[in-house]
Amino acid sequence: MAALPDNGMVHLASPRSVPETLERVESILKARGVTIFARVDHSGEAEKVGLRMNPTQLLIFGSPKGGTPVMVAAPTVAIDLPLKALVWQDAYGKVWLSYNSAEYLRNRHNIPDALVKNLAAVTPLLEEAVK
Repeated sequence: MAALPDNGMVHLASPRSVPETLERVESILKARGVTIFARVDHSGEAEKVGLRMNPTQLLIFGSPKGGTPVMVAAPTVAIDLPLKALVWQDAYGKVWLSYNSAEYLRNRHNIPDALVKNLAAVTPLLEEAVK
């Protein structure tokens, strides 16, 4: 796992393909009662217009029960919520799961420490998805 402090993103290597990794993320999140709001297939949409890009898909998910108190306390965090997980393949064929760290979101939006746990709860689920 590597965190890039300048942009707050965490990148986890996955041993699976993009679709398999995303399916695993979605399954783990759903099992924990997390709502899946959307799945965006960037590379699939690119292909529809004759463009090519490595497999890249975005999952948008969250929990209104957990996210709403955070947005009430720090309204600008709504620009970054629901949470997102990006699964993508790099130029060398390696698959990655990337997401914004809870600490980054806390600092970016001045989220009270007591509410950061609402966002951080997803971290072990995402880590589990790439095992």
